[in-house]
Amino acid sequence: MIVGLSMSGYGLSWIFRAIRNPALIFSSALIFTFIFVSHELAHKASAKHFGMWAEFRLSLLGMALTVFSAVSPLIKIISPGAVRISGVANKKTVGEIAFAGPLINMILAVFLLAIAFQLAGGSFKTILLNGAALSAWMAAFNLIPLGMLDGAKVFWWSKFVWTAGFGISVALSLIMIL
Repeated sequence: MIVGLSMSGYGLSWIFRAIRNPALIFSSALIFTFIFVSHELAHKASAKHFGMWAEFRLSLLGMALTVFSAVSPLIKIISPGAVRISGVANKKTVGEIAFAGPLINMILAVFLLAIAFQLAGGSFKTILLNGAALSAWMAAFNLIPLGMLDGAKVFWWSKFVWTAGFGISVALSLIMIL
């Protein structure tokens, strides 16, 4: 939630805006939590679909990066943990499970953006636009093909799916910036 709120202003100015408007805190918390949890539940549901075991595990390093992101004007990382899977799987299954999280983020970004464009203005529209931006950013960041990120597994499975997914998520992120 704090990373999402921090996207609405530079430095710590977002804290003062949030204190002045508790409804902003509550509604932002709901949307940003929904975005993160949906990403992780998509991995879990996909793993369960393939008959694999899956559970969310917290990461101290990831939690520290998430807190750092709240005060950083440039770097926004939401990674307090991840869904861990186990079981017998081929690279296609691993890739599909990995792609489920970013895919749901892309869908949510488009959905939140579409709802925001139906509104005339105000705080709720801003919250939806911030949610769409955060969801698009989560998809793009997670599709970077490095280390433990989803992108490495998707790239290993299908370069076509990775290219399409990464391209769409970057395009959505750019739309939100502009």
